[in-house]
Parts: sequence; structure tokens; C-alpha cells
Amino acid sequence: MPVLTRKELSMPATEPFDLVLFGGSGDLATRKLLPALYYRDRDESLHPDGRIICVSRGEETNDAFIAQVKSNSQRVMPDEDFDSDSFDRFARRLQYVGMDVTKPEAFDPLADLLKDRPDHVRVFFFATSPSLFGVMATNLKQSGCVTEKSRVVLEKPLGHDLQSCIEINQVVGEAFDEQQIYRIDHYLGKETVQNLMALRFGNALFEPLWRGARVRDVQITVAEQIGVGGRAGYYDHSGALRDMIQNHLLQLLSIVAMEPPQSLNSDAIRDEKLKVLRALRPIEGDDVSLHTVRGQYQPGAINGQAVPGYLQEDGVAPDSLTETFVALRCQIENWRWAGVPFYLRTGKRLMKKLAEIVINFHPVPHDLFASKNRRTKANRLIIRLQPDEGVMLQIVAKHPGDAMELRPVNLNLDFAQTFQIRAWDAYERLLMDVLNGKLTLFLRRDETEQAWRWIEPILEGWANSGERPEPYVAGTWGPAQSARLIGRDGFRWHEET
Repeated sequence: MPVLTRKELSMPATEPFDLVLFGGSGDLATRKLLPALYYRDRDESLHPDGRIICVSRGEETNDAFIAQVKSNSQRVMPDEDFDSDSFDRFARRLQYVGMDVTKPEAFDPLADLLKDRPDHVRVFFFATSPSLFGVMATNLKQSGCVTEKSRVVLEKPLGHDLQSCIEINQVVGEAFDEQQIYRIDHYLGKETVQNLMALRFGNALFEPLWRGARVRDVQITVAEQIGVGGRAGYYDHSGALRDMIQNHLLQLLSIVAMEPPQSLNSDAIRDEKLKVLRALRPIEGDDVSLHTVRGQYQPGAINGQAVPGYLQEDGVAPDSLTETFVALRCQIENWRWAGVPFYLRTGKRLMKKLAEIVINFHPVPHDLFASKNRRTKANRLIIRLQPDEGVMLQIVAKHPGDAMELRPVNLNLDFAQTFQIRAWDAYERLLMDVLNGKLTLFLRRDETEQAWRWIEPILEGWANSGERPEPYVAGTWGPAQSARLIGRDGFRWHEET
């Protein structure tokens, strides 16, 4: 498969830059960020005069750090993508700095490293615990590292509740202007999400159908087969609602439901997404038990291999009430979507790794082709984010033969097969957007705070109930209550139809 190059994409080379990666030896950096930057360097997307400064608490030599990056890159990349000569060229951009980011004086060597390049774009990527975001932003400002051409990237989660989110935004906002702050949600960098906007706003075919009069329900699912693994320390204080719904799934819902923006300007798009979040009917009080389901995985099997339950995972409290599965029934109170249920679902240790958006249309008003035992299936649009990105439209057509028998058929757009290019990882796109100063795919302050504002009553309802999450066997599609949640409306989850 040909490799997608900067020239083929008309991707402009970035300006000279210094990218300072805090948490530079952490899991996100070694598994996602540095490999993404390697790909962009290999494809000549990065400006030749660009440095990547990796900051971590550990004390090690630059050579030892680069050797570790190389080993990790070879582990996470396909063999055909890793090239030693390309990596050696990329490694010349890397520089390791060991420092304690909580100490203001520790930033002096970093300031010295940057001071000879005041006109370069400076990107500070915070791939650390959000509890450090405020102190890092303050210390960068006080040490003189922040310039007019500086940008800061805040990795999720942005706090653990509304108040902590507001506090982080306030402190970071004292060091950086809002237009310099890039709150990242890597789902927005996926090619399919970009194509969802193209599908909606670039094709006259769908606009008349994209509303309650034609859409029966919308299902958004992000399912994982993995458990908490080494993230138990974080996850047991977070849970699926904070970890996935508050950011990823609400962002996907916003893009599905938003009105056409006036332009592709970043604020025009984010204004429309914010309107959707504000139009979400609150789930609070008695509605929490009616419209939400939370679950926790029990021992089971994934791909034929036995796996432990959540309470048996290392680092998980033995009496933990943390949810590993969430399903929600949401309503958007505006003219376009009044009466259309949106079902959100996410969980760990589910049957498949899957991320998809399913738009179920109403059936035809008069079914000419119905028989005693069969009704004509309604149309359905499936937007796949993973594992295979693409768009599939399910329609019905006559089956060959004498009888007028209709069968479902799929019009399938598989991005890899259609465009014959290597799909970019979401972080590749988002890192390039930061370097090029494009804010469209990043969250604005009011978006993040509104998402927390909507989530908090659900968290409070669960806490007040005192009930345990409903157990489900690992390797299934979650607790039985999830099927009942959607079944009350007479519907079923997509994989069951």
C-alpha cells in the first residue's frame, strides 16, 4: 500500500518549531506521540529546523533515551513501517531533559535551551496527569518560555469534575491566551470523523434526511476488548463515564447532531457543537436510573483466552464501585432532533473492539413488499471509526428471481481500499494541526465545561444510589440492562439486528 506523503496531501511544511513534550517517556508519548512524529518526519511533513524536546522526571542520557524510543517504536509499529535510516534522521531531532516540573527553578535549563530561538513556534504538549497542568503552565510563564508563538496542548482528561476542569482552564488561561490552548480529543483526528462532516455538509443527498422526521434513532458505540491493564491506578478513580463519555462520545454526538456551520472556521464549527451540548436534556434525579446503565466486568474469555474480572485486576480496590461499562439514552431538545433518542455505549472487556456511529432511518411509510413473516428492513447508515474506517449505507434491493423479494445490500466505502493509502493515526493529524496553528479539531473551554456540566448529575445520581454496577461477563456486549434500556423504545443494539 503506498505511503501517504505530504506532497500528496498538499500538507504545508510547518514553520521552524520546538515541541516540548512533557511526559516524554510516558506511555502516551512512547506508544502514540513519538511514533506519530516519526511518521510525519519520514514523510517530510516536518520543517527541517524542528526540535522535539522530551521532558521527564528520570535522569538518563540522551543516547539512552533515544535507544529506548527506538525500541518502543519497533515494538508498536508494523515491521514494514519502521526504517532504521529514517529513524536515525528522526532521532537527530530528539533531545531529552530530566526535570521536576513542580519546581519553578527546574525550568531555567529549559528556558536556556529555548532562548536562542524566540521566533520559532513553541508547542508545549502536556502528556501528564491533569493535576500537573496548572503548575506546568505557571512555571512555563514565569520562566519566560511562553511567547506569542507558543501553543499548549492539554491531553485528556481535563479534570475529574466540573470544578477541577474550571480550575485547570483558569490557571492555564492565565499563562496562555485561549487561541493558544489546544484541548485534544484524539477521536476528532480520526479520518472517519472528518469524513462524517464531508458526508453531511458536502452532499445534498443527506441534508433532507438528517433530522427527526427521517431518523428513528442514533447509536454511538465505542467498545474495547482490553481491560484496565496498567491503567488501574488512574481508571479506578475515573471510570468509563469520565474516561470515555465525557469527551469522546459526547464529541461524536455533537458532530452527528450539529447544524451546518457558517464556514469551516474553527470557532464556527465549535459554536455549533456547543449548541448541541447545551441542548442535551439533563439526566438527573429519578431519570438517572431510568436512562443510564453502568456495569463492571466479571471473569470471562476474550478470543478464547480466560481473563480476570475488574475486581481481580492489579491496583483495583477489592470493593470498587467503578464502572467499566456505560450506556445512556439521551435526548437533544431542538427542532432537528426532538423525539429522536441517541444511545451512547462504551465499555471494556466487550465482545469486539469497535467504534461506530449508526444512523437508523424510519421504515417506509407504506410497506408494499411486506409478507406475512417479513417486513422490509429500514435503511441504515454505519460510520465505522475502528477497526476498519469507512462508511456503509444499507439499502434494500430485489433478490434475483421471479418473486419480488427484497434483501438488504450494502453500499460500502472502505477508506483503505478506495484511496489505497496508509491511514493516518489520529495523533499524526492533530500534531500537524498544532504545529500549523489549526484549532478546528480541538475543544474550546466552554465545550469542555459544558460536557462536565451535563455529566455531573449522572455521577451524583450513581453516588447517591449506593448501588453496585451491574456485573457482566467479559467477552459479552455488557450487562443485560443495556439491552433493556434500548428495548423499552422497541429497538435493539446494532449487532443484535
